[in-house]
Amino acid sequence: MPIDVRCDCGRAFAFKNELAGRSVACPDCGTTLSIPAISAQADAAFDRDRFLLRQKRLSINEIYDVRDDRDASLLYVRRPTYPFRRILAILAGLLVIFGLLGASLALAFAVHGEGKAAGSPLGGIITGVGMLLAMVAGFVTIIALSPKRHVSFYRDPSRQECVLEVLQDSKFMPIRRNFTVVDPKAGPIGRMSKNILFDLFRKRWRVNDAEGEPVCTAFEDSIILALLRRFLGPLFGLLRTNYVIVRGADADGDRLGEFNRKLTLFDRYVLDLSADPLRSLDRRLAVALGVMLDTGEKR
Repeated sequence: MPIDVRCDCGRAFAFKNELAGRSVACPDCGTTLSIPAISAQADAAFDRDRFLLRQKRLSINEIYDVRDDRDASLLYVRRPTYPFRRILAILAGLLVIFGLLGASLALAFAVHGEGKAAGSPLGGIITGVGMLLAMVAGFVTIIALSPKRHVSFYRDPSRQECVLEVLQDSKFMPIRRNFTVVDPKAGPIGRMSKNILFDLFRKRWRVNDAEGEPVCTAFEDSIILALLRRFLGPLFGLLRTNYVIVRGADADGDRLGEFNRKLTLFDRYVLDLSADPLRSLDRRLAVALGVMLDTGEKR
């Protein structure tokens, strides 16, 4: 996409990316125009405008392969599912529930004697409180023992060099889900979040920088299509969920790019940031957002 520059005399120009960082004279008034430079990216793997994301389905974990327009591999992305640890957490929670239920029933019988606890007001209170405490304790146990599911971006499938991470901030995120984007060399570079209450009408993800300032927001491509998806589902891929990415925290911000799902048998996505030729949006945050728009939505 060309770089737009407007002269003080009112004339607008669209310069090729090759001229970024240079100065030219306006042919009408002779004013020197400075063409903005393209922001350098922290890593060569992110120094581009289009990324192709492919999810590998035949895997227990969530695996993504990030490639460029020439189909050359850029990154290997992994988000573990921890199935056995989750099963153990559920079993531990059930043990806590049944253990506390048994203890409450035993206490009720001990207070009023066997056969009388069920019809006793105090026995009913003990049993009811015990059931409530058992459910709460079981749920807390499951949450406490369930692992966080961080996302790791590696240079290649060998996983020897991690270049980026998306860390799940909390295990229990009933309404607001928060994640921190970390560069292993530079530390936290941004944070992203979503509020599931907005999903009722139109899915939205917000991205802030490390200081908490809004960077960009990803919305479902259309409120009408979003509502149709709520009632009709994906409709065999015809209503697949796509996103637009805009600058700042509002839907009317400048468009920076799109995240679209291709109509294929397996999950294929295109993160196209051509609308941001100066690469003002940190491509590390953009790629991290692209992955979360899939795995974070459980698509």
